[in-house]
Amino acid sequence: MIKFAVPAIITRRVVTALVIAFGSGVVFMLMLIEFDHQTSTEEFCTTCHSMELTASPYRESSHYLPTSGVRASCGDCHVSEGVLSATLDHVMGTKDLFKQLFGPDYDNPVVNNLHLPEAAFKARQWFRERDSATCSRCHLQEAIVGSRADTAKIHQEDAVGKSCIDCHINLVHRKVPGKETFKRDAWNRMIEEEFGLEPGMADKILKGEIEPPEITAGVN
Repeated sequence: MIKFAVPAIITRRVVTALVIAFGSGVVFMLMLIEFDHQTSTEEFCTTCHSMELTASPYRESSHYLPTSGVRASCGDCHVSEGVLSATLDHVMGTKDLFKQLFGPDYDNPVVNNLHLPEAAFKARQWFRERDSATCSRCHLQEAIVGSRADTAKIHQEDAVGKSCIDCHINLVHRKVPGKETFKRDAWNRMIEEEFGLEPGMADKILKGEIEPPEITAGVN
């Protein structure tokens, strides 16, 4: 019988350390998976009141009230697939938590809506950089037929080289114009009219020159 000599470096301590390291790695990965799952839910995201304001229009959208019964939650759209990518998204998202704690009062609907366009542009860029990968979790481009006669053609021919977000915006959250056509002055005047503010107050609130009025109502 042929016997294989075990290298001297492989001692009982080394084997024990490897087993412990492997077990720890498995436990760590399982913890990451559970962490990503728990922090991708609507319940978790809306623990911040400012996100509750964002979620209000979402709960009236087709993504929340689909005829198919397949509901897309926060993480389905805003968190990348894969445990490592998802964890990285959550780590990067901590800067939003920092802004929530030390930045403007995003819990105030006026402040929230004044800063909404920049948040929308940032989110759209996030989708564009990933070729709207999270959309593909539910939507298969070549399988889109639609109710209009030209829907399939648009998605199979006209959409070549484009990302979902290039055409599909303002589906879930409050409508914000495209970055190319957005006018800050017009947006500020709209917010002033919506919340009954005096002309010019929105500009001063954005600059931090005055405090925003105390408003507790949600966004429309």
